[in-house]
Formats: sequence, structure tokens, C-alpha cells
Amino acid sequence: MARYGYARVSTRSQTDDSQLDALRAAGCERVWTDTASGKLARRPEWDRCLEYLRAGDELVITRLSRMARSVRHLTEVAALLDERGVDLVVLKQGIDTTTAAGRFLFHVIGAMDEMLADLISEGTLEGLEAARARGRTGGRKPKLSQRQVLIARQMYDETGVDGKRRYTVAEIAETFHVSRKTIYRHLDGSPRVAPAERR
Repeated sequence: MARYGYARVSTRSQTDDSQLDALRAAGCERVWTDTASGKLARRPEWDRCLEYLRAGDELVITRLSRMARSVRHLTEVAALLDERGVDLVVLKQGIDTTTAAGRFLFHVIGAMDEMLADLISEGTLEGLEAARARGRTGGRKPKLSQRQVLIARQMYDETGVDGKRRYTVAEIAETFHVSRKTIYRHLDGSPRVAPAERR
């Protein structure tokens, strides 16, 4: 039996020193480390770690989130480790599947995470259905009212005695305390503007 560790940091601006220190203190003979952002990011060191593990080994991580991208992924990894006879130790959450209590706690935490995700999903769907029943749809509240959009369009179309636009998009955006992108979106859906206005 051997004990190995895995660490993952989300971005290159973060440091994995604390994870590595904890894993070494836990007696890990070798540690694989990935720097990956987002659920879909590739994790080559994680793949190498899984390939290296053998029956009777222990995999040590600091938190479940370092190993799994989602509740479903957590369940899949747990099943894979169990199938291969590899135990899991999660330092910060007190999980150790070499013991009956650790295996029980692991399944409880996984079940609670899954239930929480389901409740959030159900609440979101119920909220959207209630909004639709009242004639509202989901999404972000518009930054400009219909009247403000009308005024913005009038300002955009207004010209001076020289025939040039009286107000630039930047000036209109400043008037309503929004971004130029918001003005573009309400005017014509695309940020097309004369070179003289790009400032």
C-alpha cells in the first residue's frame, strides 16, 4: 500500500503551496498537481494520477472540490476508485474510506450535495414558471426603460447645423449612466459607429 496526493488550483494567480504542504504532511509519496480553470478544463495530471493508482493505494486530497467537478463527477470518481480498490482520504472534510465511518460520511456528503443541487434546480424552475404565469419571463432586468430607449434614439439621430451627429454614443451612454455597449444594443443590436465616434 502507498499513499499518493493530488492538488488542483483554479487559476495561475492562485498558489497550491498550502495544498502541497498538507499532502506532504499527510505522508504522500508523490503528488500530482493541475492548474485548471472551469469545469471543462483539461486536467492531464489528474489523468496520470488515476493511471498510476493500484489496488490498496490511498489517494489523498485536501477537499472534494479538488478532485471532482460536479456531484455527478464525484459519484463517478468514487465508483471508479472503489472498483479499483483505491481508498480516498479528504483532509479538510474528515473523510477516510479506509474506515466504515469514513465511507458512510463520504456517501452522506455526496447525497447532501446532490439534494442541494436538485433543490436549487427545482426552485429556479418553479420561480420561472410562476413568473411566466404572471406574464414575465426570466432574464436580467433591462438597464433602460422604453422611454429612455426612445430618448436615446432621438439623441442619436439628432444632427447639428453642420449635418453631423450632435451626440456621440459615449455622450448618450454617460447621460443614462450605462455602457456604450448597452446603447448600441438598444439602437440597432450591433456596435457599428463612424470612426469619428470611437473614443
